[in-house]
Amino acid sequence: MNETDKAILTKVPAITLGFWIIKILATTFGETAGDSVSMSWLGETTAKASNAFWQNGYLIGTGIFGLALAVLVFAQIRARRFNPWLYWAAIIASTTAGTTMADFATRSLGIGYSGGSLLLFLCVLASIFVWRQTLGTVSVASIHRPKAEIFYWITITFSQTLGTALGDWIADGPLGYLGSALIFGSLLALIAMAYFWSKIDRVALFWAAFILTRPLGAVVGDFLDKPYSQGGLELSRVSASLVLGGAIVALIFLFRQKAAPADVRQMH
Repeated sequence: MNETDKAILTKVPAITLGFWIIKILATTFGETAGDSVSMSWLGETTAKASNAFWQNGYLIGTGIFGLALAVLVFAQIRARRFNPWLYWAAIIASTTAGTTMADFATRSLGIGYSGGSLLLFLCVLASIFVWRQTLGTVSVASIHRPKAEIFYWITITFSQTLGTALGDWIADGPLGYLGSALIFGSLLALIAMAYFWSKIDRVALFWAAFILTRPLGAVVGDFLDKPYSQGGLELSRVSASLVLGGAIVALIFLFRQKAAPADVRQMH
């Protein structure tokens, strides 16, 4: 690959089936890993949970994962070309930070799942609107310029946080974890059908699918580690996170992802 070829590549992976599989696993990992830190390690859902605001487990967890996310996104923006390990590390950091941020907003701040979901949905829309107004497009084809990358990661972080709140909200109702997973999985299937059999804007379909993978991962992650009494499998959060992390690593090796061309206008 010569320098001219490198110049026309983005710093995000091509949108393939492998991308979506890893993305769903990453969102599930984000749920179990985020809960491992805020709920298990920091004891937010145990009798040892502190009543002090600055000792809140969700807030501390957000600080930990938020710092990791900031460092990884900075490294991603500074990188000269697409690096799948760096990219997916940043995605995972955004999912874990999204988990703890959503839990802090909906539980510790007391605005509830509905309030948190609405607030975060507006944040996602605002981010996409400002991005489009500033650069003229929100396509992944533009993710080879620093300004576009900043908008990309801000939008992703909001979407990951929204997905957690939305997943928890739906799963907390009569559908439970499996019913909610079926709903979100079905919506993703409808988006895939729209991609193949309709003329709906491909960029809009990409962001709709990207956002919906997060609540799907959230409810699957909760199904794995929540108690039997709440409809879960009651698996160890740490063990589930290790298995999911190992699967992600294996799939990154298996799929050998390439960077999306800068002139891509459709999801491939």
